Amino acid sequence: MTALLVIPGLLLILSLLHGECAAAPTISLVQGGYAKVQLDAGTFWGITNDTLTRFLGIPFAQPPVGDLRFRLPLPNDPYDGDYPATFFGNSCPQQAPPLSIPEGFENITDLFVSSFVGTQAGPGAEDCLTVNVWAPYNISDTSVLPVLAWIYGGGFEDGGSNLYDPTTIIARSIEMEQPVIFLSMNYRLTGIGFLASEEVLQARVANLGLQDQRLALHWVQKYIPAFGGDPTKVTIWGQSSGAQSVGLQMLAKGGDNEGLFRGAVMESGPPPPVGNITHGQRYYDDLVIGTNCANASDTLQCLREAPYEILKKAIDATPSLLSYQSQNLAWPPRADGTFLVDNPLSQLVERKVANVPFIVGDVDDEGTIFALDTLNITTDAEVHEYITSNYFPGATSEDIDMLLQLYTQDPTQGSPYDTGLNNMLTPEYKRMASFQGDFIFQAPRRFMLQQLLTNQSAWAYLVKKGKVNYPRGSFHGSELPDFFSGDMTDYLINFVNHLDPNGPNTVNWPKYTPSSPELLTLTDGPTPFIITNDTYREEPMALVSNLSLKYPL
Repeated sequence: MTALLVIPGLLLILSLLHGECAAAPTISLVQGGYAKVQLDAGTFWGITNDTLTRFLGIPFAQPPVGDLRFRLPLPNDPYDGDYPATFFGNSCPQQAPPLSIPEGFENITDLFVSSFVGTQAGPGAEDCLTVNVWAPYNISDTSVLPVLAWIYGGGFEDGGSNLYDPTTIIARSIEMEQPVIFLSMNYRLTGIGFLASEEVLQARVANLGLQDQRLALHWVQKYIPAFGGDPTKVTIWGQSSGAQSVGLQMLAKGGDNEGLFRGAVMESGPPPPVGNITHGQRYYDDLVIGTNCANASDTLQCLREAPYEILKKAIDATPSLLSYQSQNLAWPPRADGTFLVDNPLSQLVERKVANVPFIVGDVDDEGTIFALDTLNITTDAEVHEYITSNYFPGATSEDIDMLLQLYTQDPTQGSPYDTGLNNMLTPEYKRMASFQGDFIFQAPRRFMLQQLLTNQSAWAYLVKKGKVNYPRGSFHGSELPDFFSGDMTDYLINFVNHLDPNGPNTVNWPKYTPSSPELLTLTDGPTPFIITNDTYREEPMALVSNLSLKYPL
């Protein structure tokens, strides 16, 4: 493994205690605000206070550099020696987001860009596969706590584990006398993590970002007891593409979760309507050309050997989440016949999904920030052409006509919902926002819930807060504070501990069933939680799901 630098504040302690091994596989506190934990023959040094102890930047895999680029992740070598774990490891390489701002909309589009600045976790480096562990400060050698494993979002293009602080979750879990351990992981992104083509399929190196997540969960099984965690009580949790990752981990290997987790939480990101890995061939071919590998006898090996700066530049030239293609991503996970045995929606129909309890939900206006990509679309004919070419190229004109009848041009029916004629940035903006939000988020969520396995427990929510936040409404990502430090935190802690979000201090949240599709709905009104029915926009969402099954991205 790559050597870690020793920060100056630890030099004296490490020199005095070098070679001293913890007697038990648990955290022990050291004078001066430090803590140590024994992993194999290695001692990792973290930081502690009166609430929690954290160990950051622990490698869980061999660095995927050199000839290990574009290969399945390999487990870390056994640890040996002293390692500081007081700072985050590198973020994985991010995709620079090119953006063409339509004239006259610069200020509004700036809001869109700022929404995603928070997912940029620094410039990144290929040696990035690390985990971070936060535990209550008073872990003892008898502690066996449930584990909450976080997977960050960012469109499979950006993001990092260094962007999220679980301090409030840990503190609240202690206050509730239901303490939890929080773990976050890095995984490869964009073209480095989700290269897709016939060449990738034949080499069996598909969905590397998801494979990284899977290996991190195996790391949890082996090492989390040293931190006082229970490997049999792991809940995986994510938001946006992190939530899609959670759903795809439920589908991985035909629904075999390998005992790696017992529950799942998906914020704004059910399994997405993606298709076969060969659908990424054109982007693979672009990288081959952009890295001067077109004449190589083995283009995949040539990409492994390409200088990082050249590869990164070629990836940045491909469409990003902030481009005109919007949610038709260049680098999403795709079905490869092995890790993802089929298209995700087809797997749900076939019930090839892990039978674990889960929570899944959305914000009301998922599509408002994504529709800002397409402000230059201002007529019905342009909407028809865009949806046909960008999302459903195999669909008939009659299919799209029906879709546009259901997603009407009437702005009072568009998103942000329940805002009347307000927020009508262009004649088609609210219509596009409505479709965009349903296509990737709302319709796949409802579809997943409708395919529930017999006796599978599920809870669903909807966030309708923030309608005064012009022009985005209850926009994608706006619910994150509710989970990390707000109204949903108690539900989350209850679920991690008991596989049921309900508890003595919460409004009762009924289970979701196809015959009784009830949602816990968060509002800005005098009653912050109400129970509503998941029956809104039934006909258009059903058509979106049907088209997504027939014509996956």
